[in-house]
Amino acid sequence: MRIFVLLALLVSTTVFSKEWRTPDPDNLVYLHLESGIVVIELAPFMAPRHTEQFKALVREGFYNGLDFYRVIEGFVAQGGDVSEKKASAHKGKLKAEFVRPLFEGAPFSVLESPDLFAPQAGYLRGFAAGRDPEAKVEWLLHCPGTVAMARDNEADSGTTDFYITLGQAPRHLDRNMSVFGRVIYGMPLIQALPRGNPEINSGVIDDPKERGKILKAVVAGDLPKEKHLAIEVQEQESDAFKKKLAQARTMESPFFHYKGNGKLDICYHLPKSRLQP
Repeated sequence: MRIFVLLALLVSTTVFSKEWRTPDPDNLVYLHLESGIVVIELAPFMAPRHTEQFKALVREGFYNGLDFYRVIEGFVAQGGDVSEKKASAHKGKLKAEFVRPLFEGAPFSVLESPDLFAPQAGYLRGFAAGRDPEAKVEWLLHCPGTVAMARDNEADSGTTDFYITLGQAPRHLDRNMSVFGRVIYGMPLIQALPRGNPEINSGVIDDPKERGKILKAVVAGDLPKEKHLAIEVQEQESDAFKKKLAQARTMESPFFHYKGNGKLDICYHLPKSRLQP
């Protein structure tokens, strides 16, 4: 009987570990706002140059004391140096990383084929992603919480300032911007940032006192382990996540009288993240 109980516990532990993963702390950035901490998981597999420069800027302390200076309801919260005067050793213009070559062995889980904006939409390393099998490219999507580099009209003009998508998913930006991360914790704090008027100066908040302040930004891997937040992210191939998607397709709950058409909006069905005690 004791052997049976022990085996049951081992099986239970194995199933649990397959449902959740612990992100690499070297690919996590903690944004300390006046209201609390926002955690960004970076995507070096998709945008290695942008990830490298963003981490270098964080480690340099570039974002410390800067603002979310352009915040538009239902669109984006843009942070960085609106004055463009803050000195940095890492301000070089980045070559665009809108897409990457399709890797046949990449852990891509298809959700819809076709999607409204892509031949295929699914999950790539836990991130919402699009894929074009004919063009042999894949990219990350602009779902709420997506983190990407701001730029001018030129594709290769991103440097320091970044944005986080709010509210509605601006999917028209897919394959037009370099996405290098996503918020996995603290999104309500981003949603609560002071808003600008999109009809005035493109939503830039002129008065610095009315902007949301970035107190500091740090790479989690640079901190002692006891200061790491115990964040876990749901695995895209876990049984629990697959079950959730299947239930969403069929809408079997008696609450629903119209059962839909079986299609799913990927930005509404993202892997969960959670903070352990």
